[in-house]
Amino acid sequence: MRIGDICTAQTAHCKRDITLQAAAQLMRAYHVGDLVVVEQPNGEQIPVGIVTDRDIVVIVIAEGLDPTSITVGDIMTSELVTVSEDEDVYETIENMRFKGVRRLPVVNQLGGLVGIVTVDDLVEFLAQEMTELSRVSTRQQSQEKHIRR
Repeated sequence: MRIGDICTAQTAHCKRDITLQAAAQLMRAYHVGDLVVVEQPNGEQIPVGIVTDRDIVVIVIAEGLDPTSITVGDIMTSELVTVSEDEDVYETIENMRFKGVRRLPVVNQLGGLVGIVTVDDLVEFLAQEMTELSRVSTRQQSQEKHIRR
C-alpha cells in the first residue's frame, strides 16, 4: 500500500519566521504536536523543517528562553527526512526506523507537501492489517463447515 493512502492529508504547517509562541498556539488550535515548516518558492509548499512541541519545551521553555522572541526557524529540525506519497508503507516504516524519526512529511513528485505520516498512523494501519489476518482462520473454519455439510 502507498503511504499517500494512509497519511494525514490535513497537515498543520507554518513558515520559519513565526514565533514559537505563535507556533504553540497553532499546535493547540489544530490539536497536533508538530508543525511542518514550509517555503513556497514556486507555488508548492516545500517542507524545509519540522518543529515539535517537545522541541519547544526542551530547547526553549526548559532553558528559560522567551518564546515570543525566538522563531520556528531558530530551532526547527532542518535535516528533514521526507517520504514520497508513492512509497510503500513497509519501506516507510524501515526508513523511519533507520533514521530514528517518528514523523515524516509526505511529498508529491514536485516536493510539495501532501500530508504527514506518524508512528501512530502506522501502528493503526498495522493493527487493522493484523485484525484482517486474524480473520483468516475464522473464515477458513466457516468455509469448511459449509463444504462438509
